[in-house]
Amino acid sequence: MPTDTTDQTIQNVVAAQKHLPGALLPILHGIQDALGYIPEQAVGTIAQALNLSRAEVHGVVTFYHHFRTEPQGRNVVQICRAEACQSMGAERLWAHACTQLGVDPEQASHGATTEDGSVTLKPVYCLGLCATSPALALNEKVHARVDADTFDRLVGTARSAA
Repeated sequence: MPTDTTDQTIQNVVAAQKHLPGALLPILHGIQDALGYIPEQAVGTIAQALNLSRAEVHGVVTFYHHFRTEPQGRNVVQICRAEACQSMGAERLWAHACTQLGVDPEQASHGATTEDGSVTLKPVYCLGLCATSPALALNEKVHARVDADTFDRLVGTARSAA
């Protein structure tokens, strides 16, 4: 739900960066850095400030996987689902993660957050640890040779620390 604080943050980021060459990407990064995601109401504000259509701004937001249009959990788990990790048990790990977190596997294939907002589960298609798969990244720190027990320990520790 939009708030005055959210709207003000969007306005501040846009005002500070709209005069930069190629301002759209810096503005999007600035908003996501400040809010954790790019709210829907930001699209119109950005479009108006940069004399772009809403469709152009929306197209950039949805094209780049880095940008999020929904808030993420306090912890982000990315499980590698590329071929090397698949061959070493990543699909079992993915299924375990979905079960443990209580998220629908189909929804999680596009990113899903637990009901309590503590964890977002997302697929990723290479973490560069192919020789030590399956791999995951937890809050951008990579872990190799992850099994169900390791997953439970890592996520449990992260949840209790957040």
